Amino acid sequence: MSPSTLAALLCGAVAGGAVMLLIVALRGTEPKDDTPSLFRNRSTEHRRNLIRLGAGVAVGLLVLVVTRWLVLAVALGLLAAMADRFFGGTGEERRAIDRLDALATWTEALRDTIAGAVGLEQAIPATAVNAAPAIKPSLNLLVDRLRIREPLPSALMRFADDLDDPSADLIVAALVLNARLRGPGLREVLSALADSAREELDVRRKVAAERRSTRRSVQVVVAITLIMAAGLVLFNPTYMAPYTSFIGQVVLGIVIGLYALGLLWLRRLAKIEVPERFLIGTAKDQRMNGSGEQRMEVVSG
Repeated sequence: MSPSTLAALLCGAVAGGAVMLLIVALRGTEPKDDTPSLFRNRSTEHRRNLIRLGAGVAVGLLVLVVTRWLVLAVALGLLAAMADRFFGGTGEERRAIDRLDALATWTEALRDTIAGAVGLEQAIPATAVNAAPAIKPSLNLLVDRLRIREPLPSALMRFADDLDDPSADLIVAALVLNARLRGPGLREVLSALADSAREELDVRRKVAAERRSTRRSVQVVVAITLIMAAGLVLFNPTYMAPYTSFIGQVVLGIVIGLYALGLLWLRRLAKIEVPERFLIGTAKDQRMNGSGEQRMEVVSG
């Protein structure tokens, strides 16, 4: 590829990025919730994003220097930056399973504590001490809110926002209703919810074991393709010579785009679809009304 062609491609990429940033600036972005969350710590997420960006830029520049192919450099840079999105589903799935297991265990502990004629305000701090690490930070935040005299329904709604899990919404909804109505039958409801969580946990573990082979197939396909492409570029440049022209780069971009679509499709096959949350507690926008209760909005999934 000639230097003039490479410069034209770089200018086009810069212009496209500028247009994209302009559109984002005009449309704006969704505001983030100020409620702290166990799995979405801002400083940690910001550090991970910087690491992903640095890895993508480094890989892209290395490929550009070695091959002088802008399309390939951009594609491999994006793949390096989003590698955990494509191949990191195992960790996310394991965290979701651990969180569900912790929720089921905490629900059972809460049920047994309430059996001793203890109210929710006393049972929640008592069960938070021995909670599993997957939900303990969020439970500690809930206990701290109760200690500063925040109403129980409001604190529970924010607890659901912290966990951000559909299964947690079922448990929190039962607790919120009991905190407002103070009616009997909470032990039976918590027992049924714990049993339901255990059944869902068994199903998720079985599905995760079956999907593991699909996820491994995706990794093998990507690894073999990258190794073969690198071998052709490094050891058989004559065969890859047509891709050095402008038309060749366009064709290469189309091929990489089709390959990316196939990779996304395989990634989707290996992902477990979970239902949407139905309990939405907007702790940032909603405020306490005159009776000291917070609205609970239920939306259909």
